[in-house]
Amino acid sequence: MAGKGAQLDWDIASCSICLDALKNPVTVPCGHNYCMDCINTYWKAAERGQQSYVCPQCRKSFTPRPVLTKNTMLAAIVEELKKTGLHEAPADHGHAGSGDVACDVCTTVKAVKSCLVCLVSFCENHLQPHHQMPPLMTHKLVEPCQNLQEKACGSHAEVKTMFCRTDQQCICRLCLAESHKGHDTVSAAAERREKQRNLAVRQLKIQQMIRERKEDVTVLQQRVEVINHSANKAVKDSHQIITQLIDFLVNQRCEVEKRVRSHQEAEVSQVKEAEKKLECDIVELRSREDELRRILHIGDDNQFLQRSALLLPLSPAGDPPRFNESSTGYFEDVTAFLSKITNTSQKRFRKNMAKISQRRAEKNSLQSEPQSEPQSEPQSRRDFLVYLCKLTLDADTAHTQLHISAGNRTATVTNQNLNYPSHPGRFTQCCQVLSKGSMTGRCYWEVKWDGPAVYIAVAYADVKRDGQWTQSGFGSTDKSWALYCDNAKYIFCHNSCTTPVSGPPSSALGVYLDHSTGLLSFYSVTSEALTLLHKVHTTFTQPLHAGFSFYNYPGNKVEILKKSMRRERRRI
Repeated sequence: MAGKGAQLDWDIASCSICLDALKNPVTVPCGHNYCMDCINTYWKAAERGQQSYVCPQCRKSFTPRPVLTKNTMLAAIVEELKKTGLHEAPADHGHAGSGDVACDVCTTVKAVKSCLVCLVSFCENHLQPHHQMPPLMTHKLVEPCQNLQEKACGSHAEVKTMFCRTDQQCICRLCLAESHKGHDTVSAAAERREKQRNLAVRQLKIQQMIRERKEDVTVLQQRVEVINHSANKAVKDSHQIITQLIDFLVNQRCEVEKRVRSHQEAEVSQVKEAEKKLECDIVELRSREDELRRILHIGDDNQFLQRSALLLPLSPAGDPPRFNESSTGYFEDVTAFLSKITNTSQKRFRKNMAKISQRRAEKNSLQSEPQSEPQSEPQSRRDFLVYLCKLTLDADTAHTQLHISAGNRTATVTNQNLNYPSHPGRFTQCCQVLSKGSMTGRCYWEVKWDGPAVYIAVAYADVKRDGQWTQSGFGSTDKSWALYCDNAKYIFCHNSCTTPVSGPPSSALGVYLDHSTGLLSFYSVTSEALTLLHKVHTTFTQPLHAGFSFYNYPGNKVEILKKSMRRERRRI
């Protein structure tokens, strides 16, 4: 009992703000006691944004601020308790550390809850009235949070419990009747639930995208394995083939050497045999020469005549050995032949390797369009202009009756052949022209045409340059796609197949190309909007060029628009 009495006495003589013995105790109108400095400091800190003063314990409000005077009786009780030797109650060691929310009442102890009605954070001791007093028990308590005053409306000091969808901000109930009157508003809790549902759906989509990306990563990893396996096999096979080729060349070298030596021996043997025969003839002739010399020195006429009569007649001289003149250059012919084979093989090897490299580069360029995230097809002209490409005409492909002007952006049909230089890329029969530079990925361009009719097309670079319309005309082969336009109709053409197209007549057309997905679209362009004329889905196997084809009517022309699109982009 003595312990309980001492604790009761201490509860009466202690300040619920500093949790220490009362110093200059004062009593607020609701009956609770505080140190004069503690309650003044508390009210001073709470003056911002509030028009009344509240008791830290029971939250009863007072207006105006109460005039506080020292409670002398209570001060005497405190002094008496000190004299009786009663010790202070054990201190709460739950001091607020760095990053903790401090109690707004005692300011040093760690808060355990924050009240969204009072907009105050409380420690365990100062939270007790919210557990004991019915008016406070209805307040909403949450985990301690920093910047609690930000949850209150700056205009009305009320908790923001509503959400304005019109202005996308949290508001209090008083704002609902004033500055946000007539707006689309819901409770903050309802808006949270709605956004939670939306975020949950978005989370599911992200999770699905993650799964898809993981599957794509697996596919790419498998592709890397296939590429590595193919490359290793190619290196191994090429090494084996080249080794076999080297062995073949070594064997051929031995064979060539053997044959050359064989021919060498035959030729040398023939020459040696002829040389031996000639040397025998020389010995015989010298012998006869010596005999003649002796006869010529005989002084007796009878003896001279007898000896000269005994001389054998000279046998006719045989033909000198003759050899094929080309035999002297036989071995140079072998060298020339082998050099020619070597040069031809090297050129063919380099040419084929260059073709292989080019095909690989073209294949990689066709696959260079990012596929990490599917992109939707543009809907408005503003969306299309994001993919605007700067096209110019390639004068080296223009038919001789097409005049290229305006910075290579305009093609006009003339009534005479222009003095263009000869070029393998020039159209010789059809009045056509291609654009410079190939197109892959997403591209968009706009053109304006004038005259009886025109073909707006895309084509591969290897489209035939000579031949009649059925062989090289845009839309007549499987290497080009074209939209025929005149003042009354549109017709889509590909590989000599035609499809009538309906749509509003327009002298301005837009073309959209998504190379990686095989999408090609033609649009009628007006100042108000784009109108889809025709769309085709296919598979493009090569980079594409824009193309234009005309009837041979002087003045018929096409212009690739540029300035209007720049103005449109500035408006964006």
